[in-house]
Amino acid sequence: MSRVYPCLSPKVSWDRLQQIPVTLDRGKWSTIELFVNRLDSVESVLPYEYTAFDFCSEKTMKRPSENLGQVLFGERIEPSPYKFEFKKPVVCQKVCTRTYDTNNPSDKAKLDFLKKGMLLNYQHHWIVDNMPVTWCYDVEDGQKFCNPGFPIGCYVTEAGRPKDACVVNSNFNEKDAFYIFNHVDITIYYHIVEHEQLGARLVAAKIEPKSYDNPNNDSPCTGGPKFLKNKHTGVFNIPYTYSINFVEDKNIRWASRWDYILESMPHTNIQWFSIMNSLVIVLFLSGMVAMIMLRTLHKDIARYNQMDSVEDAQEEFGWKLVHGDVFRPPRKGMLLSVFLGSGTQIFIMTFVTLFFACLGFLSPANRGALMTCAVVLWVLLGTPAGYVAARLYKSFGGEKWKTNVLLTAFLCPGVVFADFFVMNLILWGEGSSAAMPFGTLVAILALWFCISVPLTFIGAYFGFKKAGIEHPVRTNQIPRQIPEQSFYTKPFPGIVMGGILPFGCIFIQLFFILNSIWSHQMYYMFGFLFLVFIILVITCSEATILLCYFHLCAEDYHWQWRSFLTSGFTAVYFLVYAIHYFFSKLQITGLASTILYFGYTMIMALIFFLFTGTIGFFACFWFVTKIYSVVKVD
Repeated sequence: MSRVYPCLSPKVSWDRLQQIPVTLDRGKWSTIELFVNRLDSVESVLPYEYTAFDFCSEKTMKRPSENLGQVLFGERIEPSPYKFEFKKPVVCQKVCTRTYDTNNPSDKAKLDFLKKGMLLNYQHHWIVDNMPVTWCYDVEDGQKFCNPGFPIGCYVTEAGRPKDACVVNSNFNEKDAFYIFNHVDITIYYHIVEHEQLGARLVAAKIEPKSYDNPNNDSPCTGGPKFLKNKHTGVFNIPYTYSINFVEDKNIRWASRWDYILESMPHTNIQWFSIMNSLVIVLFLSGMVAMIMLRTLHKDIARYNQMDSVEDAQEEFGWKLVHGDVFRPPRKGMLLSVFLGSGTQIFIMTFVTLFFACLGFLSPANRGALMTCAVVLWVLLGTPAGYVAARLYKSFGGEKWKTNVLLTAFLCPGVVFADFFVMNLILWGEGSSAAMPFGTLVAILALWFCISVPLTFIGAYFGFKKAGIEHPVRTNQIPRQIPEQSFYTKPFPGIVMGGILPFGCIFIQLFFILNSIWSHQMYYMFGFLFLVFIILVITCSEATILLCYFHLCAEDYHWQWRSFLTSGFTAVYFLVYAIHYFFSKLQITGLASTILYFGYTMIMALIFFLFTGTIGFFACFWFVTKIYSVVKVD
């Protein structure tokens, strides 16, 4: 159902508003609320709240509630003093004036922080009717780019070189000066809903930041650009103003009002041919690996099953000779089972999250939904983690079931939480909006200890209660001696080679994911991401099975850890790529931002390691069980 626009009040749930198209009453003026979000920068990992920069603020209204995903990403949505009446244009409306005296330490600190924000190109993010207010400007090749944010200002160096947004205006020519965008021209586009009684809906909101000195308070939006000398002393005033205009647009439907933003994003102008070419190559290589494996195994199995004499069997060599050792429990079986339990939890979480994203439930319009969904799923999937870890540990002959279930519940989540907590301390110290409040931190711990841990214990109980996994062949009491291995069948070279092909199928998509995280670009190609996810699973499985077959043919039966590390080594390539991305693509400066980048990257690398390693292990487990169950073993 459509709703009258005045429902945008603090009493209405913010999450509910995101799902309902807002309809404006054209029979009377309707107030349009403008909300402000955190400010961020591509040159810093630290986002800040809107009020941290001492802009004009609205203190009488209650801020909308935020979901868990928004809090984790540092979003801080607040009401603003910018309020409009529908179809009522305004020219140069004054909002407030901020006065700073450099002789006052408090004012000087606020002014210095504002200058730091302009130097690092921090961006506003405003919201109207759950739509980002976009700054659209022309780029090369006659294309238009719509940025869901606009800068607070810019800086001209001592050499007279304009930085960032200062290049858009030739009047920004004062050396060693900060130019402040203290005026905005806002244009709101709407269309008339003919089949409904209530009138019109908003379909776009665009903004153009400007700078005015306003020498005469009675005549705002006059004078040259407003700038602040880097070494300014004394009193400095910043008047903030805005203009609003309404334009009817019959071509944009409400359901497709995000399209003009998403289509102008840099990652939609990529060469689709190169991506599809990479996918075709990966699929071709995967098919070749599968074909070689099937043909080779078919010949081996047929030859072994045709043997009638012991002499013929003694002349044979290869994977059949290690049938009495192939299911021998691995070293550090406790740790391997714990990793596999956590990896199973992550795999199911990722699959379900991407599936819901493909269905459109986790679109950019539903802010924070992606992270909220992932966290809730991880908490609820403690039972599969405990079950898998317990079943595998029991099949390895382990008896310390208490230690196993405790490590499954606390080891990997504890490492992630410890890293996250250290990063949060840094964010607290820097005063960033991304710092998780203490109450939310307690809520996360409550979800972990009160829901995830008990579910893990329940899964472990059923895992230990069931009988151990039956193997198709018996294990000899005395281990078989492993012969001297060639270079490519040794553990380390095989593990290093095993991660190349899986990484090759994701590195292009990985670039856009890192852009969405660190360059604050919207990511919405979840259908394509789900396809890459499926290809990654297939590629990890086939590459690991192929190398496992080579190792078994070389009479090396230590396949459990090797299969986990072979596909898990893809995470090492991911880490190397993230380091390359940091130094070649990002402009991040400052020690705190650098530590935060690599701290969060280590969390992603660990999760990816457990995810890919689990895929490789279970693929090899299925493969080894299958081949030793279809041949005649004496």
